[in-house]
Amino acid sequence: MGSTSDLPILRKAADFLNQMEVPFEMNALSAHRTPAQVEEFARNAAPRGVKVIIAAAGMAAALPGVIAAMTPLPVIGLPINSTLDGQDALLSIVQMPPGVAVATVGINAGLNAAVLAVQMLALGDPALARRLDDYRSGLSAKIVKANAELAEIKYDFKTN
Repeated sequence: MGSTSDLPILRKAADFLNQMEVPFEMNALSAHRTPAQVEEFARNAAPRGVKVIIAAAGMAAALPGVIAAMTPLPVIGLPINSTLDGQDALLSIVQMPPGVAVATVGINAGLNAAVLAVQMLALGDPALARRLDDYRSGLSAKIVKANAELAEIKYDFKTN
């Protein structure tokens, strides 16, 4: 994350990764304020066994792109709403130059960043794939239950 003020958004990602039993690390690194530490992190991530990186940042949001420029690992950019309703961060992350790709999720979409990371990791991990399938089945069951509960609500002119 670009700063610890992003932690409430990243907590959703951390909770999901923990639920899926995926080891992860959390760091506060700024592309603008700690560029040497960002470079060290990015260049050493793969040798340390990191497989996917979620990089969250607001405003100019250079962190995901800078990391992507320094590692062959997939980078998921998570724009944080800190100014301009997060549109500045979204555009900064999604508009990468050719050859430096960053997968991007919605503004403040920490959970989706973690889901995408788990989907990538699950390609080579059948046990993780099963846990992800169970999670997604639970989402479906939740909606089916909610729809059944809606059917029980009565109104004079409701037709279903």
